[in-house]
Amino acid sequence: MASVAVELPGTVYFATRSPVWSGGGRAFYDPDAPGRALARARLVTVAQFSDIAAQEMYREPGEGPDLDLREVLARGRSVQGEGRYETLVCPGELSGHPLLTFTAPWSVAEAELNAPAAGYLAYLAGGLLAAGAWDAGSVAAYLANCPGAAGTWSERAVRELLGHGARS
Repeated sequence: MASVAVELPGTVYFATRSPVWSGGGRAFYDPDAPGRALARARLVTVAQFSDIAAQEMYREPGEGPDLDLREVLARGRSVQGEGRYETLVCPGELSGHPLLTFTAPWSVAEAELNAPAAGYLAYLAGGLLAAGAWDAGSVAAYLANCPGAAGTWSERAVRELLGHGARS
């Protein structure tokens, strides 16, 4: 399944504690915050999107949530629950298809920021690089400056996670 690079209005930030990623912060998207968010988009069905959301909510695929996309498509946002990744956001369209993601119901200003673990940051950086629109230096600078990572991760350290050293 091919992916495409997208830049969205808003901010990606790191908060909460992930048991999967050594207690580091998880990535969230605040579409109302100033800035830009780099992302990869994939064309998926509603059922596939629902299964991905279920997994991120620590549910089994096929065990919900039973997503009603009408509100998010009409208003750009739909709170499906109070937990992390239970707020649907539609920040725009791409080639006639809605861009959909899920995030927390709180804003970056309300979040208790937490730096991401090295493995998680490397995973996200690798995904952005694979989109093909940005080079290692651009991805490293972007992620190092996201709230939660800023002050803990430097551009150089993120590049080193990618195996590109400090000069790429």
